[in-house]
Order: sequence, then structure tokens, then C-alpha cells
Amino acid sequence: MASNADTGPGRIDPEFTSYPLRQLADAALARAADLGAEHADFRAERLRGQQIRLSDGRLETQFDADDLGLAVRVVVDGTWGFASAVDLTTAAAVRAAEEAVDVARVAAAISTERIELADEPGYGSVTWVSSYEVDPFDVGVADKIALLAGWSSGLLADSRISHVDASLNQVRESKFYSDGVTTALQQRIRVHPEVNAVAVEPDGRFETMRTLAPPAGRGYEYLTGTGWDFDSELAQLPSLLAEKLAAPSVRAGRYDLVIDPSNLYLTIHESIGHATELDRALGYEAAYAGTTFATFDKLGSLQYGSPIMHVTGDRTAEHGLATVGYDDEGVAGQSWDLISGGVLAGYQLDRRMARLKGLGRSNGCAFADSPGHMPIQRMANVCLQPAANGPSTAELIAGVTDGIYIVGDKSWSIDMQRYNFQFTGQRFFRIRNGQLTGQLRDVAYQATTTDFWNAMEAIGGPQTYVLGGAFNCGKGQPAQIAPVSHGCPSVVMRGIRILNTVEEAS
Repeated sequence: MASNADTGPGRIDPEFTSYPLRQLADAALARAADLGAEHADFRAERLRGQQIRLSDGRLETQFDADDLGLAVRVVVDGTWGFASAVDLTTAAAVRAAEEAVDVARVAAAISTERIELADEPGYGSVTWVSSYEVDPFDVGVADKIALLAGWSSGLLADSRISHVDASLNQVRESKFYSDGVTTALQQRIRVHPEVNAVAVEPDGRFETMRTLAPPAGRGYEYLTGTGWDFDSELAQLPSLLAEKLAAPSVRAGRYDLVIDPSNLYLTIHESIGHATELDRALGYEAAYAGTTFATFDKLGSLQYGSPIMHVTGDRTAEHGLATVGYDDEGVAGQSWDLISGGVLAGYQLDRRMARLKGLGRSNGCAFADSPGHMPIQRMANVCLQPAANGPSTAELIAGVTDGIYIVGDKSWSIDMQRYNFQFTGQRFFRIRNGQLTGQLRDVAYQATTTDFWNAMEAIGGPQTYVLGGAFNCGKGQPAQIAPVSHGCPSVVMRGIRILNTVEEAS
């Protein structure tokens, strides 16, 4: 939501806004211009994080993190320069500008390409706050611990549950950006609650099962009110886990799959999200998890998936973890096609990549995970769109004669080209003649990216769509992490290879 940021749930961290942010930016930008910078931008931010973890209802970990600082990025004679500081003072801002220019001039001796940035309209002075109701940092730690302890004790009261881990991760990201034509003050809130239950049999055999609630760009209300029915999900865990523990192991082979959004979001992340980052497609990103098979020469021609496949990059989705008003290059949040009609139609871009390949303006994918890091091209909310008036998950299952319904994410593996992969899940249900006939164990599905997505026969309707995601997507060197969401409906995949993970490991 847009907000004037003065009062209510959209009020930006008053400690952050008490600093003379505009004055610091003006001083840094003026000094960079005086020293000959062709481009300069200023960023100040405060990142507050808090993690709480309970084991069997007892507090195991509780810590707070607070990262405050400023950064100046410049282009001098076609070369990047960057510097940061931890004190928000005019002297520090000016010094950072000077150091960034010095870095650029030193780097010019080894630079092989001229840095040019795609144009972006100026937006003047703007404010944006993510959509939430209750700032989790306004809620007492004791209340949060009590909530997690209550969830844990409720599960432990069931004789089928042996152990419970419960955790809550929260972040408040307050950021100020200026490049002289756009000055943006922003704040994002995100939370990640998780409960993991363990059942152990007398012979030592055990199984685990985790809640399906995804991390979200929401406030504390996500845990206690709107957003997710934790009470209902926790009440079902003991019986689901007991059934999983007693379930037969899967027989390896080819099956039709109905994949729930709680599992499919991660497959989207690994096989589409990372694969359609343009810096990776061009080979600029290779050290962290490789490049991609979806190279630039395939734009507009690669049959990525079936013709019903429509995937968007989106920096505007409400409650999305990668949703922003403006990215770390002053580019307004937007939505665009990555795959249309099953064909590769676009990439995720920052201003440098957009200009480099003549693609017009950036689609707003620059992000730095702290004031001490330079922005790099990062993932948007990459989402598979539902079918208008499409079927429910139950209707998709009813159309499968011999298959498996997969729910929740667990482990995964994908190669350095984002092409060959293997994924497991939390819960697996056998489908026979359109009916669920009990759980299975030890299931993993394996495919190449294009074989998998071309096997997609049916897509669920909007009622099946869920925005999943992760707090900790890694990229870059030195490594940075970024939060990102992936929305998707339930889908039907035909003839996917299923592995038995126990047999594969033996």
C-alpha cells in the first residue's frame, strides 16, 4: 500500500527517519558530481531482524540484529565505484562519495566494459510502505514466545508427537534512496513462522512434518488473525504425521503428478526464477550456483513449457517478499512476462543489463541486502499464473488415474545450468482412479526443466493460487541473500519420473 508514513501501521521507523536523510544524500551526490561522476546514487537503510526458536516448548534461541548504514554508488569514466559507512553523518556521506570515486578510478585500469545505465523517469519525492497491519517489532518478545510455546504444547500433548520445533523470523527493512531525480523513502515488513513436528517409533524410525504456511510480506496479524489458519493446520499435523510414518515406500517409476503450490513454488524458484536472470544468462553471474540453459539467443524461441504456461516477473504483488515501490536503482515496481504461451518471453533486468542488451528500461530487479553491499540484479516475485475459471485441486486430482499428489517442500537439487533437477516434499498422497488412497514415503521427482514444464497438462484456477516463497535466496560474490515470493496454482504434470529416495541412497 502507498502511505504518507506518518501514522498507523504504515508509519516508517521513527528512529530511522530521525536522521537527516535528504541532507546526507544531497551532500554525497554533490560531492560525487564535483569529482566527475557521470552517475551517483545514495542509499541509507536500517535493517531490524529478530529470530525466536523454541525446542519442545522451551526457548532455545532469541536474538535481535540491527544493521544501520549508508552507501554511495557511482559511475566514473564508465566504471563502477562503491563505498559505504556505518555512521549516518554528513561527513561520512561525503567521505563515502570520495571513496566510491577513488574505487572507480582504480578499477578503471582493469575494467573491460563501459558501464551505462538504462534511462528511468524521475519520480520526485515518494514514499511507499508494504501491506501489513501490525508491525511485529511493536509486539513484545514474551507474547511471541508464548504464542510459539502454545503451538508447541498443543502438539506435544498428542502422544503421537515426540518433538516440536517452532520458530519465528521477522524483518523490518527501512530504506532511503536518492539519485537526484527520485527520492524514495520505503519500508517493508516480512515474517516467517514455522512449526516442525517429529514422530519417533520405539525402533528408532522417525518422520518429520512441517507446517505449510509460507513466509510472507505481512505483519504479526499473519500469525494471529488474517492470513493463515494455524490452529487448523496444527490440529491436523499429528494424524498426518502418524499416517506418513506408517505409509508404504513409493515404487519408483513414472507417474502423473498433481503438485500443490506449497511444493511447486520452489521448483519455479530454481528452474525458472534463477534461469531467467539476465546477468546469469549472459554469464556475468556464474560463481554462485552457475549460469543458465536459457541463454539470450533463445529469447522468443525457447519452448520452455506447455502452451498453457504463463509466468510473470512481478515487483508489485501484495504481500510478495520481493515487492517494492522502487528498487535500489530508483526503478518503479512493475509486472512483466517471462514465459508466455510456454515460450521464453523476457528476463529479469537491472538498469545495466537492460542497457547492455538494448531492452529499454529496467524492470526493477536491483537489490542490495544491506547498506554494506552494492546492489546486484536480484529475483522478482516469479509467478505461474492460474487458469481463469480453472479447476479446483480436487478436480485436478479427479482427472488422474495413476499418480501422486505432492504437498510441501523439503530437499532439492539442481545443476549449474538450471536444467537437471530433483525435488522432494513434505507429504505425498497416492492417487488411484481420481481418489486419494493414503500417503506414501521416500518420494522424489526428477526431470529436466523443459521436459517438466512441457509435461504440464492442466493448471488450477485462482482458488488454488498461493503465494509461497523464501527469506534467503542466495546470489553474488560476496554472497547476498534476498527475500522472494512465487505464486502458483495447483497443476497436473503427466509422466514424471519418480525416484525412491531410500533406494537411491543405498
